[in-house]
Amino acid sequence: MTRRLLLAPIAVLCLLTGMASLAFAAGMPTPAAPSFNAKSYALLDVQSGQFIAAQDPHEHIEPASLTKLMTIYIVFDELAHNKIHMDDKVPVSVKAWKTGGSRMFIEPNKPVTVKQLLHGVITDSGNDATVALAEYIGGTADSFATYMNQLASKLGMTDSHFVNPDGLPAPKHYSSAHDLAVLASAIIRDFPHYYSLFAQKDFTYNGIHQYNRNRLLWLDASVDGLKTGHTQSAGYCLVASAERDGMRLVSVVTGTPSDNARTQDSEALLNYGFRFYKTRRLFAPDKALQRVRVWKGAQSQVPVGVSKAIFITAPRERIKDLSTQAQLQNQLMAPVAKDQRLGTLQVKLDGKVLKQAPLYALKAVPKGGWWSQLSDTVRLWIHNR
Repeated sequence: MTRRLLLAPIAVLCLLTGMASLAFAAGMPTPAAPSFNAKSYALLDVQSGQFIAAQDPHEHIEPASLTKLMTIYIVFDELAHNKIHMDDKVPVSVKAWKTGGSRMFIEPNKPVTVKQLLHGVITDSGNDATVALAEYIGGTADSFATYMNQLASKLGMTDSHFVNPDGLPAPKHYSSAHDLAVLASAIIRDFPHYYSLFAQKDFTYNGIHQYNRNRLLWLDASVDGLKTGHTQSAGYCLVASAERDGMRLVSVVTGTPSDNARTQDSEALLNYGFRFYKTRRLFAPDKALQRVRVWKGAQSQVPVGVSKAIFITAPRERIKDLSTQAQLQNQLMAPVAKDQRLGTLQVKLDGKVLKQAPLYALKAVPKGGWWSQLSDTVRLWIHNR
């Protein structure tokens, strides 16, 4: 059995900073998200993990070169765990050299470093560089694709299935705007040191100078990644990320009719999110949010809180209307272990749950002595009659 406690609204307000500055027009409704001639789109706040806007976000789409984000995630993960290194010399197979589409122009029998290949994948969108990295890590592109699917499942990408590392059209190769937003957010969150590679605007290899196809890098100073994609069947796609005033968003636009459309639609989505929404930290980790009665314990109460900071994204003018509710275990008996889960915190707006987070005991409460156990037994008997 659980019991619900409404945390004092003033507690939420006190933990929100700059409250007065959030209400740019009191009572003004938040406009609907933009509508585009796109197959799907999604707009995600990285800190809170909340989707601000979406159009058919779970529809299967051909990801084209957006597939390379999954390949890049794996390469970053291998680097972070010292399984490979930036200065490793990677052999170039004939298969990688012959891979069609956009290219870095690597050559067989001319080893290239992991760092150069990453630039070739991210800046040049080189399919040849992507296959070379996949073969270096997975042995073959096919075995690497198995690795891609395993990590996609771990990241919660339930709408995706990969059969190659580069995104060239293939049966049963698909993803979704939702999953690509989740993937981009994971890259930013898990590999902040390597993420800066996405901001590079040009790269020269083998005497060939190429420019990053993400035109937002030139048009919007707040944009610092991530990746474009295009095939005739997929249309023009773009996953972009920007940070303004400490708020970071990821936009995914798929299946637009032109390069201009994907650029303009992505910028419009980002502007919409930054203009009308705000992300704030509500609760700090390991800070007591509530004290819960403990029966038959050495202490009569235990403080409960969250293990990670809670961020929430909401319309700017509605931040003040957020409410919180703690669903806690009824008649908690000692012993209670530190970090034992005791309930769930819900953050709501107009009765709708925006976010849930587990609540944990912040300290241990051992069993009490014979007298406290006896007296609490009597109290419980009277209380439950």
